[in-house]
Amino acid sequence: MTPLVRSVRSADTLTRDALAVLQPGFTGTTAPDWLLRRLGEGLVSVGLFGRNVADPAQLAALTGRLRAEREELIVAIDEEGGDVTRLEVRGGSSFPGNHALGAVDDTALTRAVARELGRRLADCGINLNWAPSADVNSNPGNPVIGVRSFGADPQLVARHTAAYVEGLQSAGVAACTKHFPGHGDTAVDSHHDLPRIAADLPTLRARELVPFRAAVAAGTRAVMSAHILLPALDGEHPATLSPAALHGLLRAPATEGGLGFEGLIVTDGMEMQAISATYGIERGSVLALAAGADAICVGGGLADEDIVLRLRDALVRAVRDGELPEQRLADAAARVRALAGRTRSADVGEGAAPAPGIGLTAARRALRLTAAGPYAPLAEPAYVAAFTPLANIAVGDETPWGVAAELARLLPGTETATCTAEAAAAAGTAALVDGLLTAAAGRRLVAVVRDVHRHPWMAEALRTLLAARPDTAVVEMGVPQAPPQGALHLATHGAARVCAQAAAEALTDRRVSPGE
Repeated sequence: MTPLVRSVRSADTLTRDALAVLQPGFTGTTAPDWLLRRLGEGLVSVGLFGRNVADPAQLAALTGRLRAEREELIVAIDEEGGDVTRLEVRGGSSFPGNHALGAVDDTALTRAVARELGRRLADCGINLNWAPSADVNSNPGNPVIGVRSFGADPQLVARHTAAYVEGLQSAGVAACTKHFPGHGDTAVDSHHDLPRIAADLPTLRARELVPFRAAVAAGTRAVMSAHILLPALDGEHPATLSPAALHGLLRAPATEGGLGFEGLIVTDGMEMQAISATYGIERGSVLALAAGADAICVGGGLADEDIVLRLRDALVRAVRDGELPEQRLADAAARVRALAGRTRSADVGEGAAPAPGIGLTAARRALRLTAAGPYAPLAEPAYVAAFTPLANIAVGDETPWGVAAELARLLPGTETATCTAEAAAAAGTAALVDGLLTAAAGRRLVAVVRDVHRHPWMAEALRTLLAARPDTAVVEMGVPQAPPQGALHLATHGAARVCAQAAAEALTDRRVSPGE
């Protein structure tokens, strides 16, 4: 009977370890029974998304219910602030994103913003944030990073990444610096396909890796891998599945050319097409663990019990078949449990006083105005033309953007129209602009764009509009790569709600209370 008992006990340990390395999601604003049951069976992490959030009180109740089932629990969320927000997914963020903070280039401000963001997360029971993005936005055409990056200069990105990590973790929330080894030089969104970065190893070390070294030095508790192919490191596997990237570069000591990171390695979402379409989620998860990842992030698109069971069973099967060393799985599970225990007892420190206006303060400081000549502030209801690109998956299409709502608060009666690439193609640019001019009916015009340098249809429509109405104000809420245009050009460096508020204040020459 003794061998049988050992076998059952070993099987139970293996199953618990397989559950421990998963970071799944779920649907709804209350915890489903299956999730609570799996927490009792060994699950250590839960990922939250916008669909799980109604308000802070609901969120705190949800995380409290989860911890009633398992006290030492990692509750993670993708809350970058700026364009990527889950806490304020339906209203827009109270914090500007990285690009705005990089434009100000005040590390004390970045640290303060991250601390206040962390304080709000901690108040809701969240103890791991899949942020900050440490990507150097070296490719202006990048479709998925853009304003999520602090900028294009590696040293600037490094100092703000470190400040963000310090600020967030001073509030008792673990930082998960992403997307290692750097997603900034891509022209493809890894949600849809596998990006390839052609940079050689010296370039990688001098550019992409600089902010990650700074994050490690600042004590980041976690690092998230990227689903990107870097032939200079590994010509076959994307970084998430590459031993050369994770074990050989991220984990290896500095004396061996690595970053010497000893914390938790988390994968980016395994349901993203860069992995799932090529390897499948089960196979990809096995390869990621074998390569050195400790936690498998899944649940952004797949959020039910079935995916948890599929991945659990795939990992157990891989150990039994000899594809995944049992010790590698055990080590990964131990790292997850260690972070869960550490965050539970995290010392928030003293002086974590609320700073509710810090986000708006930062957004105001990030605003850059360029005037072609004298510009009279708006004093009466205006007409806003919002040239709207297709939202990338990281941002989502649920979070509002633009200046119309904030402008209407200051100038009631302000109206807006949304213009898309499809509308421009269907009607033609001239007809689209004629329609805007007719609808504006002589009112002052405000054109809102987002990454106009990446969208030829948008650039053409804006040129046509400005030719007809050169008194139009232009608000760029993406990366301000294109030359300023318009009677007044405002670069907000992001589309957060506070960025819109700062722009509306500038357009009207009115400043409102920073109260939330």
